[in-house]
Amino acid sequence: MQFDHTKIEKKWQESWRANGLFRAPEKPKSKFYNLVMYAYPSGDIHMGHCKNYVIGDVYARFIMRRGFDVLHPFGWDAFGLPAENQAIKLGVHPEKWTLENIRISDNSLKLLGISYDWDREIITCLPDYYKWTQWMFLLLYKRGLAYKKEAYVNWCPGCQTVLANEQVIEGRCYRSNCQSVVEKRRLNQWFFRITDYAEKLLDGLDGLDGWPENVKAMQRNWIGKSEGCDIRFKVVDRDVNFQVFTTRPDTIYGVTFMSIAPEHPAVDDLVKGTSCESLVRQYIQDATKKTDRERIEKEKDGVATGCHAINPVNGEKVPIFVADYVLLEYGSGVVMGVPAHDARDFQFAKKYDLPIRVVIKPPDGELKAETMTDAYEDFGVMVASDEFTGLDSDKGIKAVTHFLAEKQLGGPSVHYRLKDWLISRQRYWGAPIPIIYCGKCGMVPVPEKDLPVLLPEDVTDFVPRGKSPLAAVERFINTECPKCGGKAQRDPDTMDTFVCSSWYFLRYLDPHNEHEFCSRASADCWLPIDQYIGGGSEHATGHLIYFRFFTKVLFDAKYLSVDEPAKNLFNLGMVLKDGEVMSKSRGNAIPAGQFISKHGADVARMTILFAAPPEREMEWSDEGVTGAERFLNRMYRLVTEYKDTITEKRPTHSAADGDELYVKINQTIAKVTRDLQSFKYNTAIAALWELMNALYLSGKHGEVFGYGVYAMIHMLAPFAPHLADELWSLTGGEGSLVRQPWIEYDEKHTQSKATTIVIQINGKVRSHIEVVGSVPEDTVKKMAFDDERVRRHLEGKNVKKTVYIRDKLLNIVL
Repeated sequence: MQFDHTKIEKKWQESWRANGLFRAPEKPKSKFYNLVMYAYPSGDIHMGHCKNYVIGDVYARFIMRRGFDVLHPFGWDAFGLPAENQAIKLGVHPEKWTLENIRISDNSLKLLGISYDWDREIITCLPDYYKWTQWMFLLLYKRGLAYKKEAYVNWCPGCQTVLANEQVIEGRCYRSNCQSVVEKRRLNQWFFRITDYAEKLLDGLDGLDGWPENVKAMQRNWIGKSEGCDIRFKVVDRDVNFQVFTTRPDTIYGVTFMSIAPEHPAVDDLVKGTSCESLVRQYIQDATKKTDRERIEKEKDGVATGCHAINPVNGEKVPIFVADYVLLEYGSGVVMGVPAHDARDFQFAKKYDLPIRVVIKPPDGELKAETMTDAYEDFGVMVASDEFTGLDSDKGIKAVTHFLAEKQLGGPSVHYRLKDWLISRQRYWGAPIPIIYCGKCGMVPVPEKDLPVLLPEDVTDFVPRGKSPLAAVERFINTECPKCGGKAQRDPDTMDTFVCSSWYFLRYLDPHNEHEFCSRASADCWLPIDQYIGGGSEHATGHLIYFRFFTKVLFDAKYLSVDEPAKNLFNLGMVLKDGEVMSKSRGNAIPAGQFISKHGADVARMTILFAAPPEREMEWSDEGVTGAERFLNRMYRLVTEYKDTITEKRPTHSAADGDELYVKINQTIAKVTRDLQSFKYNTAIAALWELMNALYLSGKHGEVFGYGVYAMIHMLAPFAPHLADELWSLTGGEGSLVRQPWIEYDEKHTQSKATTIVIQINGKVRSHIEVVGSVPEDTVKKMAFDDERVRRHLEGKNVKKTVYIRDKLLNIVL
């Protein structure tokens, strides 16, 4: 007997909608903000996307049944390059393409039965959302956290736009459909001063106990705090001073040259009008075509500038080189070359026959420059260092730093690897930057009353040509100055879509508010996010830093009462098909709508949930689908066949005491409860399989059996909510199980006297079954062959024989 998934799922989805079952209250009594990362609308969602939403839904439904008022919203990250590139390819407007995709995906998500509060849905490409993205920009601008400057930036030739540092992965564009080698270009761009919050972002990690350690470690490394010393080197015959940051000021007497990054803004002043100018400019042009990894890993090289700097401690003149192994993103972009005590400097000095001067010797030995084959980088004892000679490195670092500070030539300093966030994009499909340029008044922010600055909808040419397509739209670009009323122009660039996603979790709290991004009362009711779910560690140094930054800015500006957005974070593994990540571009995606129409939403959910732990990658397989169908159909038969024996009443003491089935029921409730709290959904479902097998094999259909089936219906609900509500209804239950308290277990009856039998296939452990007393071999075999984990490994294979060791082990030989 099979259940009619189409009929049942339609019935219960309509019921949930009609009763506003998932509508969050305005003022929760016991709040729980459960948030999954919102989606990019690239077409119909596929089963790879669904993992995120199903995992979040199981958790939301479980928390609802624990007595919480749950806010579980959803929305669409609707701006961005993929939509614009697809629009160019298809010859359609990106808005039309995006909104149609959202319509299709909305329907698929609703077919899955996800418990979203759809009244709070947000779409970031609509003016009622991006008005507040522009407001956020203006807030940062007013607080000195948004600024424009000319700088070398990461340029993607494929997307024809700039990228933030966080969007360059091993020298290539982060977009899987592009992955062009990123170049360096000098452009005038907008930045957010996230570096002002480096220390706060770092300190805040210590309080995020509910975040994965690997994500926090990645953020600490990305922020990259270093404590050291700034040293000022004056350039000979130039009005230029270089500030060098080093963690080893004890090596300063070993400086024999200086290296400067090709992108450093001081290079122009150094070489302008010199005999070296053309060579240096050619070197810079070549260097900007290389990836950072290529620059770091290749043989070290450079070009002389013909200029010299003065070592502040001994007055010695040392040559200055432009060298591409020095990166502008690290330190100050200038390195003091100490070849005896730095491996990169050693290679460089050897290549260009520069002096190698030993100024640190091992504590128990000597070093001679002429016999060195590599740099000595460890701490030791200072030598050939004037008054500091004889100091060990620890004391020498402090002494040299103090000396430089006294002489006003440097001093103690803290530097961060984190760089300011580049947010300008030379594309059409994004939130316009709300800045106006007036010949008389200069740079003028758009008044808040004039927001949103609307994207012109009748643009037909979106092809990027090195500058924003909006620059050619005169009716958009040409405007009046808000200050003087004179002729002015708008900024042609749009914002990075990560700006939209840095505050989207706040708009859910008050999505229809026309006067503010979110009322303080709504924010105080629901923040922080109690559980944030989605993505993987690839978000660690992008979105997950940006939305922390925005939260801290809004906290400092008194708009929020919390300075961290999320208490708990759970990252998910990807869904694979045929060994590769499921995606439309690879041609291995399974459209959600088509799959649900054929197999049903609950089968889709169970396939995802049982295949692997949520945080790990899972391989989508037909066997997994068959297993999920088999489980749900067995559950349906179990209830419909024994409907009259099912009871919500716990068994009497006389029936329960000493009954191993009752022990199994309580053990299962306890395990499923624990597993739901810790996202161990696959093992929770495995426990339900085992209980179902135990119920079928019990041979008794009394009150313990009846209560066991009742408990199964309750525990099934978060995983397969449509079928669970149908079974609940068949047994006399009213409404939805999501409104019923979570089932409790009897602690006194969780200790078993059962025997565990190990099930092996070709000598490898594949499962365990529990039996009470001495059970015949045929019964053990039947239980083993009915076990879903065993069946999965036997699919399409022939069993040669079985080997049974009584009450201990069954080995199935293929």
